[in-house]
Amino acid sequence: MRIFSNPEQAGHNPRDEFFRGQRVPCFENPTRARYVLEALAARGVPVGSPTHDSTAVLAEVHAPRYLAFLQDAWRQWLALDGANADVQPFPSVWPVRTLRSDVEPANFIARLGLYAMDNGSPLAAGTWAAAKGGADAAASAAHALLSGERAAFCATRPPGHHAGPDFMGGYCFLNNAAVAAQTLRQGGAARVAVLDVDYHHGNGTQAIFYRRADVLFVSLHGDPRTEYPFYLGHADETGEGEGAGFNLNLPLPAGTRPDAWFDALDAACQRVAAHGADALVVSLGLDTFGADPIAGFGLQADDFPRLGARLQRLALPTVMVLEGGYASAELGDNACHVLEGFEA
Repeated sequence: MRIFSNPEQAGHNPRDEFFRGQRVPCFENPTRARYVLEALAARGVPVGSPTHDSTAVLAEVHAPRYLAFLQDAWRQWLALDGANADVQPFPSVWPVRTLRSDVEPANFIARLGLYAMDNGSPLAAGTWAAAKGGADAAASAAHALLSGERAAFCATRPPGHHAGPDFMGGYCFLNNAAVAAQTLRQGGAARVAVLDVDYHHGNGTQAIFYRRADVLFVSLHGDPRTEYPFYLGHADETGEGEGAGFNLNLPLPAGTRPDAWFDALDAACQRVAAHGADALVVSLGLDTFGADPIAGFGLQADDFPRLGARLQRLALPTVMVLEGGYASAELGDNACHVLEGFEA
């Protein structure tokens, strides 16, 4: 299995975020990737840097004006006041129902609100480079499959599955899973499946592919009536237009135990198999771990090899992209357990 990392990831290191109304230290921070890379190194697994530039495929999954804003956002923030180098910008207004989103405001904080679904995804000086490096890793992993590799894993951060066509959110800025899926499509895979096993629904990935039949999106996640992102991820969201029937959500109540979770995973895998996909992209969120501080499922360390083995049984060329998982000290071993289960 090829492993790709993101040398720029540590540059995205904001101090704090807003979590359910309270300002707290960031759960999503560079230690997450460090623990994963250390666990891989301890097992003697080689890790490579990205080999492909994702710029062209990013333009296929994200809106041009959003990409332009994100790439230039920190410079714009500093241009307002040099002292902003030590200040994190947060949005304070959003274009909700009846408000217009087609005109980009001149005010920076209003622009930030236009492109952010929450105020829990703080920007930092290295945000763009880190997010772009993760997208490059996802594109590289997809190219590895197109070159004949059986599987690849992206040990990168920040995560990506909450980032939609023209918005950031949930610690996510660029949608790595969508980049991998689109790269596979452009490389000749007629049909691709994206399977999201993060505790939180991959609303951004769903939004990107919701009207498409060539990319199936399947997600099992915490019930959005009580769990982030709250406003998407219900079972009645099945796709629109050409994409009708190509979106499957399997919401589960907080507190779901492993046996029930694996029953849902089986249902998800059966839908993937029925899609007749040429390749699989897995949004590998590991915040399903019972000790995760911002999630509510009960998987334990010895459940993750079982997850990897179930994914392997699909017998598809597979890209796995690291998403959530905020019990940082355990994240590396949990990720390796999935890979070991897959390869066993």
